[in-house]
Amino acid sequence: MKITFLAIYCSIGILALPPAPLYAQDANSASNPAQSTEKGSTSSTEKDGRAYSGMYTFLKEGEFLQVTVEDGGSVTGYISRYGDGDSDKGAFLDQFFKNGKLEGNKLTFTTEIVHGVTFDFRGAFERGEGKNPGDEAYYVLKGALTQNVSDADKKVTSHSRDVAFKLFPQEGAPAPATRK
Repeated sequence: MKITFLAIYCSIGILALPPAPLYAQDANSASNPAQSTEKGSTSSTEKDGRAYSGMYTFLKEGEFLQVTVEDGGSVTGYISRYGDGDSDKGAFLDQFFKNGKLEGNKLTFTTEIVHGVTFDFRGAFERGEGKNPGDEAYYVLKGALTQNVSDADKKVTSHSRDVAFKLFPQEGAPAPATRK
């Protein structure tokens, strides 16, 4: 009987395990759910969701929106924008997502409060005018952005508008294939 050794580092010891036979018909077996959750095994929906990750334009020149799609459709990110208030006029502010979720191509997120301002977004990723992955505007995030501003008396004023945020070109993106 052949034995496979697994050395555990940090002086804990050595564990000897008999090898488990693997048959070709087991590779995609529905009766083995553990294999479908292994790292590297992803559905096309998850792959497409991660493809939306990146930096997008925001409301003004120099501002941006960073979106990162995680496993299971959870979304993290932040908005980097210029302050509009009396105390932060022109200062660069980062507003991280309090929560975010992606279902298919539909994105929702809410930011943390920074200087009395939060943002709520509901929209969807769409293919843009970029020809290849990594091109500017390969994806465009379109939807409704609501800015909620709290004053000193805790009175909230909300302003909603339709927006379209374009994906910035990505550094190191593969060059398009040349035709011969």
